[in-house]
Amino acid sequence: MKRFHTKTTAAAVAALIGAAPAYAADLTVVSWGGAYTASQQKAYHEPYMAKNPGVTIINDDSAAEGLAKLRAQVEAGNVTWDLVDMVASDAITACDEGLVMEIDYDNMLAPAPDGTPASKDFIKGTLEVGGTNCFIPQIVYSTTFGYRTDAWSGKKPTSIDDVFDLKGFPGKRSLEKKPINNLEWALLADGVAPDQIYEVLSTPEGVNRAFAKLDTIKSEVIWWTKGAQPPQLLADGEVVMASAYNGRLFNAIAVEKQPIAMMWDYQSYDLDGWVIPKGAKNTKAVMEYVRWATDTQRLADQAKYISYGPARYSSAPLVGKHAELGVDMKPHMPTDPANAKNLFTFDYEWWADHRAEMDERFNAWLAK
Repeated sequence: MKRFHTKTTAAAVAALIGAAPAYAADLTVVSWGGAYTASQQKAYHEPYMAKNPGVTIINDDSAAEGLAKLRAQVEAGNVTWDLVDMVASDAITACDEGLVMEIDYDNMLAPAPDGTPASKDFIKGTLEVGGTNCFIPQIVYSTTFGYRTDAWSGKKPTSIDDVFDLKGFPGKRSLEKKPINNLEWALLADGVAPDQIYEVLSTPEGVNRAFAKLDTIKSEVIWWTKGAQPPQLLADGEVVMASAYNGRLFNAIAVEKQPIAMMWDYQSYDLDGWVIPKGAKNTKAVMEYVRWATDTQRLADQAKYISYGPARYSSAPLVGKHAELGVDMKPHMPTDPANAKNLFTFDYEWWADHRAEMDERFNAWLAK
């Protein structure tokens, strides 16, 4: 897929960043709800509003449908959102479709405390994902599996193969209601090497193979669409195993003290960050907010509330203990060596290029 970008737009964006006090505005910020939005509220929103009384941040928990809803707003010429939290693959699509603004990173984003420009301080590969320049990363997170510790006497699941083993580990599973990650895990459990996943998925035979593997557990799956759902399904005992965002599982285990444990085998690394809708009504105000909310200290602060790794190199040494629990957060990060023995890196570009056709195939499969 060819990606075209213009310097004019980036320069215009940079010109809007000034040294003036924050613009007064009501900013509608779209995110994922639950423990994740709560971490943003505590680390970003509340401190910023306290510092800038003229700014009110309104949370909207529509991020799961963010790309489709933003597309509809832009096409209708009625953009009501100011800032949208998106995964990297959706941000690539939004940028390619001209739904979001391009960013001059070093002019718009704050440098590291030692003066290192943003383009060098954000983790390599997290800016300009897929050849675009519309995405401002916040966190590195993973989708992995949680399970009930009381589900099977004397044993626990340790590998992705166990997710597909209904005899050895009977009970309902919960998976996200989309093809992303599910197709990759199906191929891994079917014996495909991690470095060959997307090569295999690029063939009709490979796609058929993935769906055939999913067929083996389809009857025992409860599908989730919101990040808060799988930890709740586990807590309620409706399922014994569920894919979930690692930070949501941490919250259920460490904060809510649920009988849940994590299985890190072949966790799926991904990025999450901000995009600014094209045609947003409060562009200047939201740019000031984003510059502040993605600086070194603020990204480290979010890790005090949820176990996601900050996307800046300079933030990592500042990650310490949970603000309320007092536990060291580093061992709970997806990037911790003990958790990252087996992993696969989510291919943003592959999904940006194949999402529509895979969604169509997945929905047809669900309807069977």
